[in-house]
Amino acid sequence: MLDYATLKLIWWLLVGVLLIGFAIMDGHDMGVGMLLPVVGQDDTERRVMINTIAPHWDGNQVWFITAGGAVFAAWPFVYATAFSGLYWALLLVLFALFFRPVGFEYRSKLPDPTWRKAWDWGLFAGSAIPALVFGVAFGNLFLGVPFRLDDTMRSFYSGSFWALLNPFALLFGVVSLSLLMLQGATFLSHRTDGDVQARARKAAVIGVVVLLAAFSLAGWWVARIDGYVIQSIADVGAPINPLMKEVARVPGAWFANYANHPALWLIPALAYLGGLVVLLALRAGRTLLAFVGSSLACVSVILTGGVALFPFILPSSEMPKASLTAWDATSSHFTLNVMLWVALIFTPLVVAYTGWAYRVMSGKVTRDFIVKNDKTAY
Repeated sequence: MLDYATLKLIWWLLVGVLLIGFAIMDGHDMGVGMLLPVVGQDDTERRVMINTIAPHWDGNQVWFITAGGAVFAAWPFVYATAFSGLYWALLLVLFALFFRPVGFEYRSKLPDPTWRKAWDWGLFAGSAIPALVFGVAFGNLFLGVPFRLDDTMRSFYSGSFWALLNPFALLFGVVSLSLLMLQGATFLSHRTDGDVQARARKAAVIGVVVLLAAFSLAGWWVARIDGYVIQSIADVGAPINPLMKEVARVPGAWFANYANHPALWLIPALAYLGGLVVLLALRAGRTLLAFVGSSLACVSVILTGGVALFPFILPSSEMPKASLTAWDATSSHFTLNVMLWVALIFTPLVVAYTGWAYRVMSGKVTRDFIVKNDKTAY
């Protein structure tokens, strides 16, 4: 059995892997949904777009569900505090996600243009709203979430939904929206042809420009706000509660990990490399490589934020010492160990099945395919 401190670090990495898997796999589904009103100029083109993702979206959703389950099992304090304090934001995400399964199944059941257009906008909302909220929530972590803990470890949230929508956090929302839009655009470039592919390639170029501009501005802004630093903490290899530490807010502290380990600067650099790969690959007509480039940008953006925050998971602006970290918000040693074995067994199976499913249903979705399969296609 691995020691407790090592397991805490491993589970911080594994939750990050699940979030990256969600951004890459379910992210391109959401990106296609966001592009429906822009790239699809008529009903057939929008059906082409939908049929590139409809056979896979529910399988890709597993990454999101698994990430939520992992947070619940590995970081119960984080789950309880975030899901209760950010209740209205999470409800908004949940209600928006309702449009996706219903939209995929029922959009093309009736030929009425009004019916189909309504579901197109439903799929757009079900994709854009979660992407925006996820980015806004992540941005608020750098500002600190207004909660405190009492002596019995009960959390009390003093913020509001509207306070989450501050300019700093909305910039992170732009990063999230442009990242997933880019992921969807490169996916469409690979899975479609003709006019749909041409518009998707243009959307990908715009996505790269917006993403890298917003990502750069967000980094500049993060460097100029107060970050959190642990000044003292009990043995990280022992069971401890979040109040057994001292935390201070220091200007520019979110870049401390990068300053202490300069090699970590390679992580944000990969976002710019991924964007460059997308542009060059699209120009050369290598659409699969373009999707790889956008996926690399997903990995980079998420890891950049995670490394900056580490070891903090949910910083508290109201009571800094109550901030939840990878060292003091975890489940027991035994629980983390059992979960690790479960993850080592089942994660490769999920990856293998997903790869098999995409290989079996590979190839381009065309207008001719939709016309020939009008009654059976989504």
